[in-house]
This record gives sequence, C-alpha cells and structure tokens, in this order.
Amino acid sequence: MPSFHNAMPVEGFLGGLMIGIAAAIMLLGLGRIAGVSGLAARATGLAESGAPRSVAIAFIVGLPLGALVVSLLTGGVATTFPSSPVPLIVGGLLVGFGTRLGSGCTSGHGVCGMSRLSPRSIMATAVFMVSGFATVAALRAGGLL
Repeated sequence: MPSFHNAMPVEGFLGGLMIGIAAAIMLLGLGRIAGVSGLAARATGLAESGAPRSVAIAFIVGLPLGALVVSLLTGGVATTFPSSPVPLIVGGLLVGFGTRLGSGCTSGHGVCGMSRLSPRSIMATAVFMVSGFATVAALRAGGLL
C-alpha cells in the first residue's frame, strides 16, 4: 500500500477475525456483549450487573496476555509513546468518561452493537469516527501530527 507504508493488512485482518470470534463466543455462549469498558467495570467491581465477574476478569486479564503471547511469537511491534505520561493519563481519563457517557466503548458499540444493527450503537460509532477524524484534522492543522 503506497500511502500506508507501515500498514499490516494481514495482521489487521487476523486481529479483526479474532475480535469477532471472541465477541461471538461471548454473545452466543453467555448472551453478553463483549464490550471492554463494561467488562473492565465488572472485573473491578464498578458495575454490579453484566457478565459473571470471573468471566470479566478472565477477559480483561487475557487482553494483555494475548498481546504478550503474540509479541513473543512474532518479535513484537515497534511502538512509541509521548515523552511525558500526561497526554496518556488525560487521554485515558477522557476515554473512560466518554465510555460512561456513551454507555459503552468502541468494542461494545462498534463491534457488537453494529453487528446487531443497534441504532444506538450505529449512532455511537458514527460519533466515535467523526470525533477521531476531527481530532486528527485538528492535530495536523496545529502541526502536532
């Protein structure tokens, strides 16, 4: 892909396939949506309803462990982070606030809700996407990207 020289389409496809399979297993096996923010809230005790707490903990613990296994098997992916932790902390807090405000996160609405043709999820995902486009445009206009 000429304009995306760091693109990894096969890896992206496989990752998306695994996310879809995990979401299908959660929905078909437990009748629950595999939304990461809801599972994180349930795993930490912030939410009383949802998937069984043991399932939520296993799902949340499995996310970084799965990434670690893939990294060890493939040699990892080069990552860069800001020199200061402040943008990461502010971004994390904003994402957490947004997931509570939107009654879910991109995985819950974008993967699970849209596959069920939920109008609320379709609207939430459209808002996520437009917000992301606007943020990238603003950062590029400001010379920050």
